[in-house]
Amino acid sequence: MRLLQQTERTEVIAAVSSIEEAEQALAPEAGASIDAVFVDVRLRSPRHDDAGMIWIRSLAKAPHAPLFVLATAHKQHAVEAFDLGVVDFLLKPFTAARVSACLNRVLDRRRTVATSKAVPLRMAARRDRAIVFLDLDEVWACEAAERLTFVHSSRGRFDLDLTLSSIAVSFGRTLLRVHRNWLINPARVLELSRAVGETSLLLGSAEGSSVEVPVAKERAPAIREALLSAAPGVRHR
Repeated sequence: MRLLQQTERTEVIAAVSSIEEAEQALAPEAGASIDAVFVDVRLRSPRHDDAGMIWIRSLAKAPHAPLFVLATAHKQHAVEAFDLGVVDFLLKPFTAARVSACLNRVLDRRRTVATSKAVPLRMAARRDRAIVFLDLDEVWACEAAERLTFVHSSRGRFDLDLTLSSIAVSFGRTLLRVHRNWLINPARVLELSRAVGETSLLLGSAEGSSVEVPVAKERAPAIREALLSAAPGVRHR
């Protein structure tokens, strides 16, 4: 991070040590526009020595993933990293000249892809052997449960192939992460409820069906602010 700051060509948005912290930094409600992510192969994880590589695998092919740079002391991941589309592969020990060259690659790639980014207008899901296409206005929320991912919509609940993190990257600010297991479409929120130490959202159709979604305690203030900012009428407190 020090070498990046010394170039005076970047703004460091966040420095994290775990996948969970990285996902929070990338979440739309965090309010940051992140162009590139420098990832250490050994990002902290209780289960994996190469958690950073696993995380890049889960996100790199998503349509609206940020640019990734892999930083490591180990060469064995280089081939796979470039197959996944990472912009550069930084080997330790880092030098100012090497980091500057890396930033040149990042800026070149950013210019190349900047004009091609557009938020998808539809979401594809599965129902048995059929593929269901949902307009975003039909999507209420996406849920991760028992290693599976689902979309809740006005037409029912369907299976998704992508992880929740990949969906979040693909749809950008259209969907908000309110909990580690939930993304929501803020346009489909009907109610925000608060009890002692708990916040929940009701999403769905005013005419009938709906789904209740928990809001993580640490995310509740930002989610409340985001929803109220788009719907004047109640004090932001």
